[in-house]
Amino acid sequence: MRPNGRHTAAASQLPTIRAWAICLLLLSAVAMSPTTAKAAPSQAVATTHVYLLRGVLNIFSLGLDTIGARLQAQGIPVTVANFVSWSSLADEAAANYKAGRLKTIVLVGHSSGATALPDMIAKLNQLGVPVKLAIGLDSVFKTKLSTGAERYINIYIGDGPGEPVRAAAGLRGKLDNVDVRGSGVGHITIDKNEAIQRRVIAEIDAAIARSRGPAGPVAEPRAAPRSARAAAAVAPARN
Repeated sequence: MRPNGRHTAAASQLPTIRAWAICLLLLSAVAMSPTTAKAAPSQAVATTHVYLLRGVLNIFSLGLDTIGARLQAQGIPVTVANFVSWSSLADEAAANYKAGRLKTIVLVGHSSGATALPDMIAKLNQLGVPVKLAIGLDSVFKTKLSTGAERYINIYIGDGPGEPVRAAAGLRGKLDNVDVRGSGVGHITIDKNEAIQRRVIAEIDAAIARSRGPAGPVAEPRAAPRSARAAAAVAPARN
């Protein structure tokens, strides 16, 4: 008995039809599967740079490296360097600011790195470059802030080597001295303390969120120094 020609043709096309059906199913599965897109850094983050200044010998301020790594994980560009580099870093920041690559400048320093912050701010101001935020961790010498960042936070240990930062006459910007004596942190551990690190990062995040126009000192009443009891709670160091 001879097979029907139409049946034979249909049977010969079955493998092709199956192949197309499988391709369509695969394409449908790809189209329906959820995809996770990495969000690009916001303009405020992309035009921010955080400079972290270590203290003497580069071996006692390694908590700044941890802070830097956490900021980088958020997409925030950072530079970690010894405090002796403050002048060249100021030149670098000024060049990038004037070229339009940088809008928000944040400075963080520990020990001698904190002591160098007012000098770095002064040089940047002289170059016509504003500083959005500066955070010092236990500056070791008496420091006077004569030219300002929009906000300057000095976190120090009042019964240790750290000193409050004094405001010079005519200072523009907000200065907060935060005494954390009795919190369990020491001069060598303040930069490594988890609660201190969280506060530093939170202040930087808040400064970036406030960046809507060029950062610059603002005329505000100077804040009175906070006592250890009035300061935000700081957990004991975990070292």
